[in-house]
Amino acid sequence: MEREIARREAIRADAVPLLDPREGIPPVICDAAGLERVIRAFAAGHGPVAVDAERASGYRYGQRAYLIQLRRQGAGTALIDPIACPDLSGLDAALADAEMVLHAANQDLPCLAEVGLRPRRLFDTELAGRLLGHPKVGLGSMVENVLGFVLEKGHSAVDWSTRPLPEDWLRYAALDVELLIELRDALHAELERAGKLQWALEEFAAILATPPKPPRPDPWRRTSGMHRVRTRRQLAIVREVWLARDRLARERDLSPGRVLPDAAIVQLALEAPRTPAELLALPAMRNRGARRHQSVWLRAVTRARNLPEDQLPVPSQPGEGPPPTHRWAERDPQAAKRLATARTVVAALADEHTMPAENLLQPDVVRRLAWSPPAELSPATVGGALRALGARDWQVRLVATPLAKALIRLETKGEL
Repeated sequence: MEREIARREAIRADAVPLLDPREGIPPVICDAAGLERVIRAFAAGHGPVAVDAERASGYRYGQRAYLIQLRRQGAGTALIDPIACPDLSGLDAALADAEMVLHAANQDLPCLAEVGLRPRRLFDTELAGRLLGHPKVGLGSMVENVLGFVLEKGHSAVDWSTRPLPEDWLRYAALDVELLIELRDALHAELERAGKLQWALEEFAAILATPPKPPRPDPWRRTSGMHRVRTRRQLAIVREVWLARDRLARERDLSPGRVLPDAAIVQLALEAPRTPAELLALPAMRNRGARRHQSVWLRAVTRARNLPEDQLPVPSQPGEGPPPTHRWAERDPQAAKRLATARTVVAALADEHTMPAENLLQPDVVRRLAWSPPAELSPATVGGALRALGARDWQVRLVATPLAKALIRLETKGEL
């Protein structure tokens, strides 16, 4: 491992800026004819396909893609406008047998699926970096530390729904996939040297096999600052204002936070203004965007105030699974001891294998095992419980026996 660290340090010391794509900035594809040319070129290319997507988080409603970048050996780089070309199923069919390389795949897979791009095989360079113990796994850091090039990252948070897209943004977007295949190849070799390639392949397969998350029930309960809301009437105001904001944001295709910040929703719930003057006097209403729809917010507050008691929302009910861990010592001291023991074992094993503990075993799996362990503790029963909770085979092979032994010791010492 020390040799690997020294090798990375030498690469980083000699890193050079990557200023332009090798073939220049490609034109943005925004019509059927251009898309057909890309499909033919990428079908004729060979090897993995680098894929990236740019969204307009913080600007637009939802997480749709506003630019998709692809690169493949023999085809070069393509920039596709998914608003002008919303159906990429033809490209997906042409790449059905190809491995797709993404960085932090979970962020981009949903918006790629919306336009018909669904990888059958995946290589996630960020996750590979985590399994290998790289201290920084952002794309720029990985390219610098592994390949020795510095990527310019100044446009990561811009409004990608802007049309036309500025040339320097397009250069940035093209460079994001410029070296992604080379990064994949280097990490693949590093995984092989570390004996972790099979672990990575299982993780990539699990990402693809995980179904989309269902919509959250009562998403308004996720409003930031909800801990300040105490009464059911205040909860009703949060709900009504949140729903009104969501309708406006959807209609105007704006990020909800740009229509009305969460802090303003909570303040409306706490103060419950009755008149336009009272509403406009609130500090949260000083923002021009919030004031623009003052009548909408006042009507929402009024609706909540007039609801009968039996229609008021109840405080959030405990979800499926263990309670928050800070309550364990009081509610179930034995479970709290099991959790501390399990966390210690996982942390030690993660350190031994040079990776973050959460990548060795997901924290939720550790919590659920500690809260409801098998009735009879053994490596086999602990392994079965871990598999039932979604742990991969490689994780079970590494942690089941040490976890079982530690929990058995805790039990036999009479501390439970």
